[in-house]
Amino acid sequence: MATGVLLTPNRSAQHVVDDAVAQAALAYEAGVRQVWLGQQLDLDAIAVAGMIGAMVPGLGVGTSVVPINPRHPLILAAAAQTAQSAAHGRFSLGLGLGVAVLEGLAFGISTSQAAQRLREYLTVLRAVRDIGTVEFRGTHITAVDPHVMPVALPSAAPYPLYVAAMGPQTLQVTGELADGTLPYAGPRTLEEFVVPTIGKAAADVGRPAPRVFGLVSVAVTDGSEGADAARAVAVETMAIYDQVPSYQRVNAREGVDSVVDLALIGTAEDVARGLARYVDAGATDLVLMPLLSGHEERRRVYELAAGFSAITS
Repeated sequence: MATGVLLTPNRSAQHVVDDAVAQAALAYEAGVRQVWLGQQLDLDAIAVAGMIGAMVPGLGVGTSVVPINPRHPLILAAAAQTAQSAAHGRFSLGLGLGVAVLEGLAFGISTSQAAQRLREYLTVLRAVRDIGTVEFRGTHITAVDPHVMPVALPSAAPYPLYVAAMGPQTLQVTGELADGTLPYAGPRTLEEFVVPTIGKAAADVGRPAPRVFGLVSVAVTDGSEGADAARAVAVETMAIYDQVPSYQRVNAREGVDSVVDLALIGTAEDVARGLARYVDAGATDLVLMPLLSGHEERRRVYELAAGFSAITS
């Protein structure tokens, strides 16, 4: 099992990309072989992933996740191919549907009919990736190879496509068209809903079983005082997700009051036992998301990730 980590670049650093590369190098030195970057409006995750892939040889890089709005899939395909070339074939593209209320505020666009938009978006990305050209006219997206300029980068190896799918319709589309899912969901939800739903969707169209990533917020602490401080950070930084309908539905499926309750906080042994529940639930891979941003706190999570990969391989 691959156990990767989410990098959290220090936005206040004078050279934020250097900080991201330093975090990636620390993770690699600790034995981690896959890192992920989230997309926000101030730093481009695909670009940073490509730079890390070029500067830390042997390290897999990916996005978790880039919203499909408002970038056209041809533009996103170009960015992904560039990152794949820079990373020498170790790039993974993780996509998400975005948070409707935030995208409405930021972009002034509607995010209705999300599953259909996702289907069209993945259709275009796969055409560029798999056959090197595209001619698609859908309800939401038109993408046509103009032939006067290339849309595919032949030197870039095909990259895997993952989607942060958590609902029945998006899991159906993801199982049919993508290579796996990156949901922020607990082990009960994975076992009872995500794994069987996406697995059946893939099987029904003759595709292999998709990868299912378990995303887990983690803090490795020495004692109860450290655990209390880490939980306070989790409440401050994660509770906003409880206001998002998709996360509310996950909470209900999981039987928890808040996404904060899904965080694994404690000693390395405690956290490892919690991670084992995700494996038992059918997760094929894990992504550990450090709650604490200090150098030592990150290193502990990186070492845990590397150790867990070793014992589950």
